[in-house]
Amino acid sequence: MRTQIRKIREAIEAGDTEKAEAEFRLAAKQIDRAGAQNMIHRNTAARTKSRLQALITRTKAAAAAS
Repeated sequence: MRTQIRKIREAIEAGDTEKAEAEFRLAAKQIDRAGAQNMIHRNTAARTKSRLQALITRTKAAAAAS
C-alpha cells in the first residue's frame, strides 16, 4: 500500500499524470482493502484516497494552465 502511494507521488513529481492515475487505481484497491480488513481505519483510507486524488487533480489543472 505504501509503495503504491509512493509511486503516485513520484509520478506526479515527474509530471506524468497518466501514470499517476493508473497507479491511483491500483492504490485505491489496496487502500480500500486495508480499510475493510481493519489494517487501517476506514476514515484514514478515505482521507488518503481523497488527498491523493486531489493531488492528481491539482497537477492536471496546473499542467493544463501552462
